[in-house]
Amino acid sequence: MSSIEKVLVLGASGDQGIPLVAALLDQGATVIAGARRLDAMHGTPYPVLPTLMADIHNQTSLEEAFAQVDAVAMHLPFEHNLDVATAFGQNIAQAAANVGLKKIVFNTSCYVAEQDLGMTAHDGRRVIEQCLRDSGVDYVILRPAVFMDNMIRAWLKPAIVNNDLFVYPASETLKISWICLEDLAAMSAHATMSDSLSRESIIVGGPEALTGFDVAERLSKAAGRRISFNSITPQFFAENMSEMVTGSREIAPNSVYHGMAKFYTWYNDQAKSPLDIDPVSFADKLPIKLTSLSDWAEKQDWSVV
Repeated sequence: MSSIEKVLVLGASGDQGIPLVAALLDQGATVIAGARRLDAMHGTPYPVLPTLMADIHNQTSLEEAFAQVDAVAMHLPFEHNLDVATAFGQNIAQAAANVGLKKIVFNTSCYVAEQDLGMTAHDGRRVIEQCLRDSGVDYVILRPAVFMDNMIRAWLKPAIVNNDLFVYPASETLKISWICLEDLAAMSAHATMSDSLSRESIIVGGPEALTGFDVAERLSKAAGRRISFNSITPQFFAENMSEMVTGSREIAPNSVYHGMAKFYTWYNDQAKSPLDIDPVSFADKLPIKLTSLSDWAEKQDWSVV
């Protein structure tokens, strides 16, 4: 039996938080949402989930919330100001240490290298990780590759369903170990509830590393029609995203679009893809049955809009 009973989920109402709540409940945990608004779970599949005020900008609010649980499982917003990201990490780590929290599980929501890359969003993740390591509180850090669920977002799915194109800022040879959010949630829940998994940083991905052409082939089978891969530059991809959201193709410095372009430029420039992750490397620590892209795609709706 796990020593963890009550788990606070930071980011519980989001795309990554909802499957994490489900996975923790399946593990038998008492799950509480931590949010800046007490009505944050309204409109989600868990509208009556208990919610505590927990603001990552405010250490006192975190201490008050953390004092009521055994563990925290979290993902955090990408922050392009390194000072702000540092404050996030310090607030969370100090609050956890002050109340004697048993464990923190941090899903970084992206690949994190072993060194700074000169990208504020990436390097901010490394700062937060270090704050957790220095806190004295037990932790597990999960560094996932790229989410399959990106393919059903507004910035990817329309081209797939309406134009039969998988358009992505990956070079034609870049291999990516795509992982679905449900599998990552199961890993996070296991890491939270496991008494044996301690002070670990683990790079995780799906069961197979695929090029864009491989992805298109699997999407074609799921959709029942031919879908082609269109490799575009990270800069062009970021400009498209910016135009869709802001109406302008201009990429503001330190914006999410600027960060995405830098991320994928770095991925594409590496001699070996950092997103090609051998599932054997983490199978013993995270014994989760991984979902293939083919199986995930079969469950999605690829009908023409």
